Amino acid sequence: MMERRRMDAALLVLLLGHLATALEVPLDLPQPPTITHQSPKDYIIDPRENIIIHCEAKGKPHPSFSWTRNGTHFDIDQDPNVTMKPHSGTLVVDISRAKAEHYESVYQCTARNKHGTAVSNNIVVQQSRSPLWSKEKIKPIVVQEGVSLVLPCRPPAGLPPPIIFWMDNYFQRLPQSSRVSQSLNGDLYFSNVLKEDSRNDYICYARFPYTQTIQQKQPITVKVLSKEPADERKPIFLIPSGPSSSKTVLRGQVLEMECIAEGLPTPEISWTKVSGDLPAKRTSFLHYQRTLRIVNVSESDAGDYRCTGRNRLGSVHHTIHIVVNAAPYWISGAPRNLVLAPGENGVLTCRASGTPKPSVTWAMNGIPIENSPKDLSRTVDKDTIIFTVVQTGSSAVYQCNVSNDYGYLLSNAFVNVLSEPPRVLTPANKVYQVIKNHRALMDCASFGSPIPNITWFKDSRSSTLDGDPYILHDNGTLEIHVAQAHNSGKYTCVARNSLGIYENHIYLEVKEPTRILKQPEYKVVQRGRSVVFECKVKHDPSLIPTMTWLKDDGELPDDERLIVDADSLTISSVTENDSGEYTCIMNTTLDHDSASAQLTVVEATPTPAVDERPDPPTDLELTDQKKRSVQLTWTPGDEHNSPIQKFLIQYEDIMHHRGHWHNLTEVPGTKTTAHLKLSPYVHYTFRVLAHNGVDFSRPSVPSRVFKTDAAAPDENPTGVQGFGTEHDNLVISWKPLSGFQSNGPGLHYKVSWRPVGGEWTTVTVANNSKFTVSGTPTFVPYEIKVLAANDLGDGPEPAIAHGYSGEDLPIAAPENVQVMVMNSTLAEVHWDPVPSKLIRGHLKGFKVHYWREHSLHKHNSHHMEQILVFSGNHSHGMLPGLHPFSLYSFNVRVYNGKGDGPPSHTQQFETPEGVPGPPTSLTVTNPSPDSLTLEWSPPHVRNGRITGYSLKYQPVNNSNELGPVEELALPANETSVTLSNLKYNTRYKFYLNAKTVRGAGPTIPQEAHTIIDEAVASRQVDIATQGWFIGLMCAIALLILILLIICFIQRNKGGKYPVKEKEDAHTDPEFQPMKDDDCTFGEYSDNEDHKPLKGSRTPSNGTVKRDDSDDSLVDYGEGGDGQFNEDGSFIGQYSGKSVSRDTAEGHESSEAPSPINAMNSLNSFV
Repeated sequence: MMERRRMDAALLVLLLGHLATALEVPLDLPQPPTITHQSPKDYIIDPRENIIIHCEAKGKPHPSFSWTRNGTHFDIDQDPNVTMKPHSGTLVVDISRAKAEHYESVYQCTARNKHGTAVSNNIVVQQSRSPLWSKEKIKPIVVQEGVSLVLPCRPPAGLPPPIIFWMDNYFQRLPQSSRVSQSLNGDLYFSNVLKEDSRNDYICYARFPYTQTIQQKQPITVKVLSKEPADERKPIFLIPSGPSSSKTVLRGQVLEMECIAEGLPTPEISWTKVSGDLPAKRTSFLHYQRTLRIVNVSESDAGDYRCTGRNRLGSVHHTIHIVVNAAPYWISGAPRNLVLAPGENGVLTCRASGTPKPSVTWAMNGIPIENSPKDLSRTVDKDTIIFTVVQTGSSAVYQCNVSNDYGYLLSNAFVNVLSEPPRVLTPANKVYQVIKNHRALMDCASFGSPIPNITWFKDSRSSTLDGDPYILHDNGTLEIHVAQAHNSGKYTCVARNSLGIYENHIYLEVKEPTRILKQPEYKVVQRGRSVVFECKVKHDPSLIPTMTWLKDDGELPDDERLIVDADSLTISSVTENDSGEYTCIMNTTLDHDSASAQLTVVEATPTPAVDERPDPPTDLELTDQKKRSVQLTWTPGDEHNSPIQKFLIQYEDIMHHRGHWHNLTEVPGTKTTAHLKLSPYVHYTFRVLAHNGVDFSRPSVPSRVFKTDAAAPDENPTGVQGFGTEHDNLVISWKPLSGFQSNGPGLHYKVSWRPVGGEWTTVTVANNSKFTVSGTPTFVPYEIKVLAANDLGDGPEPAIAHGYSGEDLPIAAPENVQVMVMNSTLAEVHWDPVPSKLIRGHLKGFKVHYWREHSLHKHNSHHMEQILVFSGNHSHGMLPGLHPFSLYSFNVRVYNGKGDGPPSHTQQFETPEGVPGPPTSLTVTNPSPDSLTLEWSPPHVRNGRITGYSLKYQPVNNSNELGPVEELALPANETSVTLSNLKYNTRYKFYLNAKTVRGAGPTIPQEAHTIIDEAVASRQVDIATQGWFIGLMCAIALLILILLIICFIQRNKGGKYPVKEKEDAHTDPEFQPMKDDDCTFGEYSDNEDHKPLKGSRTPSNGTVKRDDSDDSLVDYGEGGDGQFNEDGSFIGQYSGKSVSRDTAEGHESSEAPSPINAMNSLNSFV
């Protein structure tokens, strides 16, 4: 009975299998969660960066997220280092405050909404590790030449494992060969050592990929001894050991087997598969045949593999038995989402395989299905769940877990029970483009529940499209295997189910293929000459082509000598480097075509170089004649040793401008044809001029006449505008077409106009470029167009221009005019905009007329009117530069292109007080030794009521240094002040300014001196003429006279004066001898030695100047300058110097007190 049920279930699966269709549910419809992104199962993190564990899901409503850690709920809110991204389940762990290893765990994400629950894989988070190499002391290795050697690496175990390589001290990789190679575990194997293998820097390096760190082992020293030639020996495997071994590998992984043999000579390694052939496309040999590598291993790779080591002395074999197991893998893909309508049937299939055979378990919304609520519409049969007659409310997410010893697969698939009319998801009116004779695929992606049925129609919809040449795919796509031009058109796809119908239109365009009509040709060119490769292409005119040139399958050199045109490649001054294959590729958005040619460069034949301008072209011929184009070809004339750079094509219109040649176009000097675009109704004659490095050639003989047929105009006049010159007219003007632009006889214009929203009025105008419409309303907007026409018809539909009928003066003034006084010199005027219909023209702006009536201090009138213009649609404006404390009047007017409107009601405003100007004048009168009188006039510009004056003054000494400032506040009604207690004979500076309630104004400066006090001067004279002073002066003069008499007596006797001996004993180096011829005093002696009098001082130059009078006190003083007062009294300075001759104490000087000094000191205090 149980077997019978299983058979029935299997039949039911086969019958209902076609209903299980994977549909993408639009996100605006209710649906259970679907996980769209998650971190890998084995998630290795960098411990230096924040940990990010991804979990993204979609659903309607948007799902909420939660996590488990090591199988238990992970409360994110309780961990301050963990946050979840908004609208996402992705976790971010901030490791700046915690260690990464603390979060090494197994995580699983859950996304749920009211329709179901989806779960992620188990995400095992581990931090990458790059442990340090253990410290070890490696002894030098000493071996005999010819023996085998293994240098161990033994790197520290990292996560993931490190990449191993051997280098020397200079970070250069050690050379490897069939004799020396690295094994899979990183050890370095020598099949036999040679003398040159001796070195002290065999270093094993380990690179850890996640942290990008490199660590090195201690260097290994190898010393190879060479005594006698080593004995040859047959091969022996160093690894693997023994005759056979086995290895297990998982399906889909990489299988690596290695055999390393030692022997002398070096053995050669070869591989075979005992039980079959090696998979050629997946097999490679590494490390000089020592490693066999097979990628993407499958079960067929299981079996025995034999490696053979062979040299001339013999061979050795090793057999490796390979066992292939498999972690679970899908046979026909993971279970797919089901969208079912109420009452429909469906199947979820979880079909997987593996070795050993995996087990399958089901869960619903994350709960084992055996513990989930019972559902009579659901039957579980091993790897299949069958749904029959589902009902609304049965939506859920089912988890299928397939596992064996080598891994697991976890897949979420939802069952969504919906009733939804059809909709087409392919964008409406989508255009498909395809090249003729290629396959065309037109999509009709749809959604609905029940699943919609798709039908296609073309153009008239007379019948459905099924059968040749159309193929309808299960997903609704319509295919045309070989598209032709007649397949272009409009297609309609219709989606139907029991709840409704939906149509969508798409368009198919079948394009002509791109073909190269003239391919580039093989060229042999002399060095220094130019070469042209032509590549003429035909393509569908609606596709935009792109020409690309290649040289030797690479990009063209970046060289200005290579010029790419629309259908050619020109290389000037070719060199040997230009030799090669050149390919032109014409690409469009749908297809391409290409062609190639070879260039060979040969040595140039030397010829005498005489540069001249070229000969004119000849043999002009017109071909490919069409209504508006013609092909012109010619034969170039002689270049005269200067290559032709370009050709100039000119034309003569013998009907409109006979005798006038016009430049039409230029083409490169490498071309001899030109496709000329022409205008209708012209009688063309062409000629060609060649240009080289010297000059243009003479023109060629003109071609025959080519007449183009007349046609309707191709363009309309430009510069169309409408404006009024009077208030009741509209002038329509335009730039007329030239005769060349007329395209035919009978050129005229159809001028149309209408008020916006009204009916068009049209007149025909010939031989004129403007038309005046009279009787129009004032300033009304009009739409205008001017159509060019001739005897053959009208030109294209003209663009509509906009204009206005004439303006008139505005009839209204701005209203609600107000003024706000901002300060004493600035006011702001506001007004309401004037209605457009009352402006009667283009609003140009507003004008504010204002004038100063009078000052509020004096009622003298000022009627100088000022006007401020505010361009544009303003509602306020500033009036700057006003006079403070004044009465102003103003009005506002709107103006348009015609002129000003009426003024608004004149209003007045007062400006507040400002700071006054400087006083008009400031004079000083009545100077005395200790007082001065200052008089001033009030400011001419008062700007308010004067509230007082401020006077500042300060003394100034002879060095122009300013003394302390004194300040006086003076009342407004005063115009003078007397300053007393001033210093006598002193210069003073005065600063006076006026004040209002707004503050102080600028100052007016002045300077004056006090006079000298006569009483003080007389006291000086009295002191100088006192009796005691005269007696003292007489006594001093008497003493000097006596001293002089003694000196003369001693001199007349011929001896020395009494201090001579002392001066001889103590020569003073400071004093210099004085000479008789200078009239200086010196010491008399028999040997004519001259020394100054002791106690006298000489000038620095050793002389004393004398006046005419021998009795001058200056001559007899000690270097002091005599001075006399105004009354002739002597007030000089008398001073004496004493010089010590004691060398132990050094030189010191002191100034003797004198009565003259005492007198001068007294004078300084008076």
